[in-house]
Amino acid sequence: MPSSSVFSVHPVPAFQDNYLWVIHKDSFAAVVDPGDAKPVLDYLSASALRLKAIICTHHHADHVGGVEHLLDVLDLRGKIPVFGPATERIPVRSHALREGDRIVVPGIDLTLDVLDVPGHTAGHIAYFGQGMLFCGDTLFACGCGRLFEGTAAQMTASLAKLKRLPPETKVYCAHEYTMANIKFAEAVEPGNGDLKLRKAFCAAKRHRNLPTVPSTINLELATNPFLRWDQPAVQAAAAARLKRNIGANPAPALVFGAIREWKNDF
Repeated sequence: MPSSSVFSVHPVPAFQDNYLWVIHKDSFAAVVDPGDAKPVLDYLSASALRLKAIICTHHHADHVGGVEHLLDVLDLRGKIPVFGPATERIPVRSHALREGDRIVVPGIDLTLDVLDVPGHTAGHIAYFGQGMLFCGDTLFACGCGRLFEGTAAQMTASLAKLKRLPPETKVYCAHEYTMANIKFAEAVEPGNGDLKLRKAFCAAKRHRNLPTVPSTINLELATNPFLRWDQPAVQAAAAARLKRNIGANPAPALVFGAIREWKNDF
């Protein structure tokens, strides 16, 4: 199977902190979660790329708001696939996807498997293949999405799927939240040495106005409190937040839920 090095993946900044990912190979491209059409159009034009597909993870406007404008400006309505979750309303969606589905992105021959990852929204999906994970707002660098439509149990199960991916998998999330997430992670696990190293590395990137993403599954496992519900320090932080004893082997959703609620107020 080809490695991700066959493809170029470029973050197109949008709004205050979104990344719209353009995947391209030769002169063809696909865009993931185009919440705004203009920066994508600008990048495609400057790079002499032809759009061959649109890939959506969930229905929020900052992820799908530019879909129709992209298609209309490029005269591609009905001519290229618009992939998206089967149980959410995605503009002009042509391919309704669920876990177990596999897509091959035309033009760039990128094969991606679909994972159901509800929690942030009820029908959120992620795409995994060839060393890459496009996870929308489910997993962030050192963080995770808010539970707008799902439960802590659903999100824990979704994140557990992502934890099982190969550790070298590159994680292409949709927002530049990393430094704020690291600040919270330090409050949860102040003794995490890997987290201190990550903070210095990411701070240097932001000082140069560079993206802190993609991350890797391995790095998230080492530093992201929302994937570390089995760690004693994270369990202790959850117990302190809940102000009660949660036992030696607490349920993952209990630990995750306490940490997620803490983050909401942080």
